Amino acid sequence: MRKMTIYVTEAKSGRSIFELEALLLEEPGVERALVVVEDGEVKIELDETKIKESHIIQIIEKAGFHIE
Repeated sequence: MRKMTIYVTEAKSGRSIFELEALLLEEPGVERALVVVEDGEVKIELDETKIKESHIIQIIEKAGFHIE
């Protein structure tokens, strides 16, 4: 199990938190996604045999979120 942390500009608002967490959790290989509202931090636990970090970043950006 690998852990990654990224910062997403839109993750600082309530509506975006639920969208982002739902988006990530529906991906096979994403075991956990937690958004910290105060600073836009997104903590993700993933199974690297099922999904790569680069793919997670692509999913987030394709959905219209901006990574800091």
